[in-house]
Amino acid sequence: MADPEINVIREVLASHPRPATLAERRKRLDALGARYSLPEDVRVERVDANGVTAEWTTTPSADPTRVILYFHGGGYISGSLDSHRHLIAQAGREAQARTLSLAYRLAPEHPFPAALDDALTGHRFLLSNGFRPKRIAVAGESAGGGLAIAMQVSARDAGLELPACAWCSSPWVDLTLSDGSLTTKAAVDPIVSKTYLEELAFAYLHGTDARTPLVSPIYADLRSLPPVLIQVGSCETLLDDSIRLAAVAGAADVRVTLEVWPDMIHAFPLFYQQLAAGRRALAGVGAFIRSMAA
Repeated sequence: MADPEINVIREVLASHPRPATLAERRKRLDALGARYSLPEDVRVERVDANGVTAEWTTTPSADPTRVILYFHGGGYISGSLDSHRHLIAQAGREAQARTLSLAYRLAPEHPFPAALDDALTGHRFLLSNGFRPKRIAVAGESAGGGLAIAMQVSARDAGLELPACAWCSSPWVDLTLSDGSLTTKAAVDPIVSKTYLEELAFAYLHGTDARTPLVSPIYADLRSLPPVLIQVGSCETLLDDSIRLAAVAGAADVRVTLEVWPDMIHAFPLFYQQLAAGRRALAGVGAFIRSMAA
C-alpha cells in the first residue's frame, strides 16, 4: 500500500506545476519552503562567509562546536536560504549541531564552477573560524548533494582537511543523464524529469563537459572521503544516481550507508512536517552525524 501522506504531497505538487520562466521557478521553490513554519526556538543569523552570503541556524540543543555545512537543492538554478531553512534547521536539531547554509551562486548567471567555488569557500570559512574538521558534517540535497561530494574532492585535492561525514539527500551526481531510472521512474516522479534535467545541466555546464569529475562526481576519484549517508526515494528518476554513487564510493573504500525509502519522492525530507517518513529520515541523519562528528 502506498504511503497516504506522500500522496498528499503529490497533490500539492500537482496543484503548483512548474512554471515556464526562471524567475517564476525560483519563486515556486521558495513558496514551497514557505509553506512550512520555523519553530520559535530556532535562532537565525545571516553571516558573510568569506564573501558568500550564508546563514546560521541554532536550536537550544545545539553543540556550538558541531556544525553542518549545507547546500540546498534546486538544480543549480533555483533554491535559496528561504526554501530550505526549515529543513536544515530540523536536521541541525536532530544532529544537535549548528548549521551553516550557503547561498551559493546560481546558474545560468553563474555557471560552473561558481557554485563549487562558493562551496569550497564555505568549508574554508568554517576551518578559518576554528571549527575542527572532525566536528563538521557536509550535507546537500539534489544538486546540493552532488555539490557536497564535489566540494570534498576539491578540498582533498587542495590539501584541506575534510569534514567528518556527509549526508546526501537525493543527490544529482551524473549530469550526463545516462541512468536507467530517468526512464524507468519517469511515470512516478512528480518533480524531476529527464527533459527538465537537460535544461538544468545546459544552464550549469555552460559548455563544460558533463563528465568533468567536479561537475559529475560519479566520475571522480572518491578515495579518502569521509563516511557518507545517502537517502533517496524509490519513486525518483534520480534513484540510480544514489545507487551508483554508493557503489563508486564503496569501491573507493569510503564507508557508505545507502537508504532507499519506499514510496518516497525526490527530496522527500523537505516535506517532513507533513511526512512521517521525512521525520524518520531526519532522525536517522541526526543519529548518523552525532556518531561521526563526535
